[in-house]
Amino acid sequence: MPFQVPRQPVYERIFRRLIAAALLTGAAVVVAPRPAHAQLNAGDAAILDAREAWRKKDRVRLAALRTAVQSVDHPLAVWVDYWELVNRIAEIQPDEADAFMTRWAGTYLEDRFRNDWLLQLGKRRDWEHFAVQFPRFRMNDDREVTCYALLVDHLAGKDDRDAALAAWLAQRDADDGCALMAATLYDAKVFGPADAWRKARFSIDANRPRAAVQAAGLVSDAAAKGVGELVDNPARYLARKGSVANRTQAELTALALMRLADNDPEVAAAQLASRWDRALPSRLAAWTWAMVAKESTFKLLPEGADQFQRATLHAGKSGADPDWPDGTLGWKVRAALRADDGRPRWQQVMQAIDAMSPAEQREAVWVYWKARALQALAKESQDGDSMRQLARDQLGSIAGQLTYYGALAAENLGLPIAMPARPARPTAPERDAAADNPGLRRGLMLIALGLRGEGEREWNYTLRGMSDRELLAAAQLACVQEVYKTCINTSERTRDEIDLTQRYPMPFRKEVTREAKDAGVDPAFIYGLIRQESRFIMDARSGPGASGLMQLMPGTARWTAKKIGLAYTPDLLTDRDTNLRLGASYLKLMLDDFGSSQPMAAAAYNAGPLRPRRWRDGPLLEPAIWAECIPFNETRDYVRKVLTNSAYYAALLNSQPPALKPRLGGPIGPPDPNAPAPDLP
Repeated sequence: MPFQVPRQPVYERIFRRLIAAALLTGAAVVVAPRPAHAQLNAGDAAILDAREAWRKKDRVRLAALRTAVQSVDHPLAVWVDYWELVNRIAEIQPDEADAFMTRWAGTYLEDRFRNDWLLQLGKRRDWEHFAVQFPRFRMNDDREVTCYALLVDHLAGKDDRDAALAAWLAQRDADDGCALMAATLYDAKVFGPADAWRKARFSIDANRPRAAVQAAGLVSDAAAKGVGELVDNPARYLARKGSVANRTQAELTALALMRLADNDPEVAAAQLASRWDRALPSRLAAWTWAMVAKESTFKLLPEGADQFQRATLHAGKSGADPDWPDGTLGWKVRAALRADDGRPRWQQVMQAIDAMSPAEQREAVWVYWKARALQALAKESQDGDSMRQLARDQLGSIAGQLTYYGALAAENLGLPIAMPARPARPTAPERDAAADNPGLRRGLMLIALGLRGEGEREWNYTLRGMSDRELLAAAQLACVQEVYKTCINTSERTRDEIDLTQRYPMPFRKEVTREAKDAGVDPAFIYGLIRQESRFIMDARSGPGASGLMQLMPGTARWTAKKIGLAYTPDLLTDRDTNLRLGASYLKLMLDDFGSSQPMAAAAYNAGPLRPRRWRDGPLLEPAIWAECIPFNETRDYVRKVLTNSAYYAALLNSQPPALKPRLGGPIGPPDPNAPAPDLP
């Protein structure tokens, strides 16, 4: 029999034993106020109660519920055990931590707790136990734990300077592990002032002021104080204290200009041009111009490409290659693509990509744009044939990927977009193995209880090391349970056996097709949008308040309902058919306003219609360049994925090869000045 996620009162034996255990321990078993699970059995109610007790740090209640659920052998007892222990992790001793990890060996929560315990051991400076546990940390995906581990290596006499510096530069905020590692290596003269100032610049570039203060503090208390002042008010700092009299003052002045650029790149550019461009050492002038250029490009100001070129010239004068973050170099590519005359500066595109880290250069986005640069530059080069061949090789290296840039690369080469043959369906033994997997079962149970984050983490951990066949069976298990987000994400992990019907499921096909037809929108476009918006979770709700399959904001839903003459009340927003009708109608209004441009309509759906109206100002751009230059990372990624989703959905719906370029449409630029004023929210 296929495994079914428990949704209604079941586990009568567990129910009776839990009540008895609760009476013995004094625990109150209550059902959390979750309307979708109004009739939870006592065991599942206790899990939700324990989760709430953990959130509230209610130790007494957690301890009682832990005893209760363990006594009835509830499948999710491991989670209550984890919540109870991690709630008092600051006080436990190694033997109790070891006992938990032994008790739940091989589970997600063994490794999840080991992550928590390693952080605790680092805070305690218990390097002996840390050194024992770290090699057993299978996920090994916590940056602070990595910094602690590199510190332990240093204390053991290992030379890990390059790895330690890379970890420190990648640190997101001023956490204890990376700060301690950096301070220890600085005291040991493994790191020096140049490293500390570079870290401060990386932190200001990433808008992480606490980390910048921390890095400057390694140089001196006065340097840390100066960073604090310039972070609060860079313009005042420059007016009162800007100076290049010594290294510290020059570094602080450069940081103040970078911070000023974050708020107002035009003012920062004016200050640079009038004074600091000549006064600062070339390496610092290069950094400040790069930060100004990055912020100018983010705001789509036409000066971005020229400012990046000034930064590059200063870097050349310093005798060193630019050591800017990969993210800043990505903005240099976008500035060069969106040059003010509408003609990409392909040489600058090449320069920026070649300056990126090797790992970043291998990303499909930069492989594609470097190949395009090679193709353009080959036209006027004596080495044109070899450049064109190199471009073809680069495009060929990504053309088989089922991604936006994989599709663009294939179409550039005149090849069909990858449409892999469907693999054999999972066999009965493969399906049974997935259904019987304890980690997958717990993941689905947690999701069914509304603990989606916990369920997805347990599920994803369990997928580690699975073969393609095992992943296909796990994905099918999730799809059968209509947990489509988990189905899609699991199927996307396969490498050789690719089932597009799992990766691009089409639930509610009758309803989606009907609403698409009524609204006059391509159903593949609607499916592509839903897959990105909600992953077919009908009760999905975002932090800002967007709801339902098509993730509509309440104000947008009211406005759209009025436009189409639909009687609307707020409770209808989560009704499946109403949500589809309003979402399809709103998408149609976006398409109409943006001349049927799918990239702009998708951007408007994600970021609101006002922003793409501004983003289309400037030169007339190839649509792929316009999409690449969208300032918001989230919206840029969203547009790529919605269009790619739509291409594959169209192929599945119409039994035809997928095509991306028709969805990108024609060039994008300012609207016709005689066009009627838009009537959108």
